[in-house]
Parts: sequence; structure tokens; C-alpha cells
Amino acid sequence: MQRATVHLVRHGEVHNPEGVLYGRLPEFHLSELGRQMAEQMAGYFAQRRNEGARIVHLVASPLTRAQETAQPVAEALDLTITTDGRIIEAENRFEGMSKIKSRLRQPRYWPLLVNPFRPSWGEPYTQQAVRVLAAVQDARRRALELGGDATDRPVEAILVSHQLPIWVTRLAAEHRRLWHDPRQRECTLTSITSLDFDGDTIRRVRYAEPCADLLPGAANVPGA
Repeated sequence: MQRATVHLVRHGEVHNPEGVLYGRLPEFHLSELGRQMAEQMAGYFAQRRNEGARIVHLVASPLTRAQETAQPVAEALDLTITTDGRIIEAENRFEGMSKIKSRLRQPRYWPLLVNPFRPSWGEPYTQQAVRVLAAVQDARRRALELGGDATDRPVEAILVSHQLPIWVTRLAAEHRRLWHDPRQRECTLTSITSLDFDGDTIRRVRYAEPCADLLPGAANVPGA
């Protein structure tokens, strides 16, 4: 059985002093802390490679914050960044707005809240999970192609994406319901959600926070 691991990495902290729900808006760059997170996360993967991990493929969402998070990893591992639009942030009808909690008290926005299970304010959870899992499977297959002859270690791919798509993909992989309380997502900045495969079947999901020491005080306005 061909073994592989696909790591879903959330981007680092974004420079967003107005607290905008930035979603898919362009040109939201990493903050200074976000760049530090990206460097530290790259160091984490470089250490794993030095210990024998076969990390052979790197993919990023087309959004600026994901590309900037992936760049130090590319440099540390001597990999080329492949851009995949399927791992982009979720669509959200509140995109571009700030002070979201206060807006939710305004009646004109209530029609967007009628179905939190879909959700009615943005891209359906099922659609997100389907597109990301398709990208994950393609990354797994590409890593196997690049990995060459089989060894006792799985080949590995890294996909730099966004909190909500990563979280619903994890829920799908663990056969859990996709609707959830956003406050309960286990997917911090530059966290790593790892999907371990035997063949094309996910056998295990793991989670790590290589930048846990940098999280206190970090701004964490979700993109969706």
C-alpha cells in the first residue's frame, strides 16, 4: 500500500488593523508576526526533513497571505510553490465588512442567517470539503510521483490554505457533521492538520501547532 501524508497548513497572521473579514479580497499581506510565524513553521518542516521526512510537494492558495506563508517553506525545502484555486478561502457575503457582531444585530442582514447548517451566508460546507479533498488527493498522487521508489517513510505534501476550508475538510475526513460553532475550530494560525493515507484512504488525522508560542496576542479575525 502506498503511504502518503498531506499537511493542511493555515496561513500566518494577516496585517488587518481594521478587523475586516477579508475572505477572498486581494492584497491582505502577512503582518510582521505573520512572517515570523511562516519562518518558524518553515523551520519546523525543515527539521522534519533533516530527520528523514520525504516532503516533496508544496501547494498554496492563490491568495496573498497563503502565498507569503508558503514562500519560506519553499526556500527552506527547495520546493516550487504550485498554486491551486481549490484550496482558496470560502466565499462569504460578509466579505469586506468589519465589526461583524454588530452587523448581525441589524435586520437587513438577518436573511443571511436563516440556515447556519448550510451556511446561508456563504459557500456551503459540503462544497468546500469536496473541492479541498479533491486538491488533497491530487497533491497526494503528485507527491507519490515525485517521491520515487517506495521506502519505509511516506511521501509528504504541504497545502497552505485557510481556516474554514481546512476545518470542514478535517470534519469530513473524520466523518463528523460539517456544521459547527466557529469558536470551536481547532485550526490556529500556521497550524498543521495532517491527513495520513494508505492508498487513497485517509487512515488518521493529526494536528500540530509549531507556532504555539507566537499565538498569544495574535489578531485572529477569520477570513470566513
